[in-house]
Amino acid sequence: MISIESKIRQWGRSLGVVIPKEGVEKGGFRADDAVTLLITKKSDALKRTFNSFKFKKSTDELLNEIDREAWSE
Repeated sequence: MISIESKIRQWGRSLGVVIPKEGVEKGGFRADDAVTLLITKKSDALKRTFNSFKFKKSTDELLNEIDREAWSE
């Protein structure tokens, strides 16, 4: 599976996506190949969500605490 970023464009009354040359080469695609597309709208929702969290402990402190809880008897 490869990840390609492209813009949706108007083609007559339809919309289409162009696969850039680098993506074609990387995927080994040819005209008339059947492909499956997983389409997501570019968004910074995850970034906005996770950047809003403020923790009292550092990442290392949290990971050490998890390790102690997981491995203690």
